[in-house]
Amino acid sequence: MDLGAITKYSALHAKPNGLILQYGTAGFRTKAEHLDHVMFRMGLLAVLRSKQTKSTIGVMVTASHNPEEDNGVKLVDPLGEMLAPSWEEHATCLANAEEQDMQRVLIDISEKEAVNLQQDAFVVIGRDTRPSSEKLSQSVIDGVTVVGGQFHDYGLLTTPQLHYMVYCRNTGGRYGKATVEGYYQKLSKAFVELTKQASCSGDEYRSLKVDCANGIGALKLREMEHYFSQGLSVQLFNDGSKGKLNHLCGADFVKSHQKPPQGMEIKSNERCCSFDGDADRIVYYYHDADGHFHLIDGDKIATLISSFLKELLVEIGESLNIGVVQTAYANGSSTRYLEEVMKVPVYCTKTGVKHLHHKAQEFDIGVYFEANGHGTALFSTAVEMKIKQSAEQLEDKKRKAAKMLENIIDLFNQAAGDAISDMLVIEAILALKGLTVQQWDALYTDLPNRQLKVQVADRRVISTTNAERQAVTPPGLQEAINDLVKKYKLSRAFVRPSGTEDVVRVYAEADSQESADHLAHEVSLAVFQLAGGIGERPQPGF
Repeated sequence: MDLGAITKYSALHAKPNGLILQYGTAGFRTKAEHLDHVMFRMGLLAVLRSKQTKSTIGVMVTASHNPEEDNGVKLVDPLGEMLAPSWEEHATCLANAEEQDMQRVLIDISEKEAVNLQQDAFVVIGRDTRPSSEKLSQSVIDGVTVVGGQFHDYGLLTTPQLHYMVYCRNTGGRYGKATVEGYYQKLSKAFVELTKQASCSGDEYRSLKVDCANGIGALKLREMEHYFSQGLSVQLFNDGSKGKLNHLCGADFVKSHQKPPQGMEIKSNERCCSFDGDADRIVYYYHDADGHFHLIDGDKIATLISSFLKELLVEIGESLNIGVVQTAYANGSSTRYLEEVMKVPVYCTKTGVKHLHHKAQEFDIGVYFEANGHGTALFSTAVEMKIKQSAEQLEDKKRKAAKMLENIIDLFNQAAGDAISDMLVIEAILALKGLTVQQWDALYTDLPNRQLKVQVADRRVISTTNAERQAVTPPGLQEAINDLVKKYKLSRAFVRPSGTEDVVRVYAEADSQESADHLAHEVSLAVFQLAGGIGERPQPGF
């Protein structure tokens, strides 16, 4: 490691004085103009991680559903998963080191992690469509090359596509070809095979309106659509030709505002979905005959997928260990439906995909979705082998079900939640089951809910337990929440600190929207009073 060269190059990517950033679930995110030094240093760190694991590491330049002027970066570990927690700490430490401390921090990380500096390193890089992404991507490359790492720059990719590339490269091509073409072919082939077996016909099941958030998803879906067009016709909106990234559109906007994106006309009962800016989240929605908006979020997506997987397992006679992983934000009705009607076990983890992903890996088949639409299904290697064998050995009807399950395994991007992959799985299941969007929505009725945020002087005053469903500090807050919840039917509420800003997030649900709104407001007041609220007191009305 040529420390002199690193110091010289680092001066070209100097850290602004006093800037402190934290590597969180989504990596680093802030205004793009503050990130040049972080990108360079993450290039350095990716090389050290690659040397330590003797495998390809990914670096993705994106800020997902954040506004266009923001940007961010995250590292992808060998099997396409999130960066290991101990390396998240190294990332934070390295990003915040002053120039004169850079060498020491790099040596510390190398020694702590027993990195063999003579080992070869390979890093793959992808970026989203933000105006700042290309330049910041080059800063990552500067970091990789100054410590002698080899790299492949994929250029414009969705975040899940970069996860896929890393996974393919580290499994010797067994998972798929590490090219954009390979990604398109793998998913489309499985989708077309599946939908061939659908008994329903007619366009009502086979056309879909897609809001691409003016992001990378539009570019990639347009490149891909001819591969699967015989099974599905997609109409793209907010495709980046005009309009700002994530502005009044995209999965996060639709989920939080409970209304369609700007720029999309929706006829009654038309099936629509929205991606976020880097295409790793998806939510569905439609207008009913009376013009009312219906959101189908990650909870209903997880329910559709896990129910279908369970039906296939029953049909082929396999008793595999299947589980659904949710967070505290999952609607109470979805949990009840899964446990009581579908008899599928449900587990709750802390918010953040890495927590859900880790828990899902404990099952033969683990399905996880955050309510915001970020999720996937994971299948253990043993299950994949078993299903492939079943597809060859069973009698006709069972063989057909096993073949469908095999195609579904190929259709999921198991390395990460992937809006394109999830969309194709959902469309295939709806076609196979002959379900309309309204019938899917009617599986269960969501409890009305409300999410709010309260500005506080320091979010660290809030600490939680029980998968973030109970507040431990400040004293008295959980007791206040318990007393408020008792006032309403079918109600629950919880608070948790934001991972990125000094706000406390409040969630409440109850038997009516009015009750959920009142409960959320009252909990917000309790947070404001007991957790150091700043600015204007929370006001009723939404």
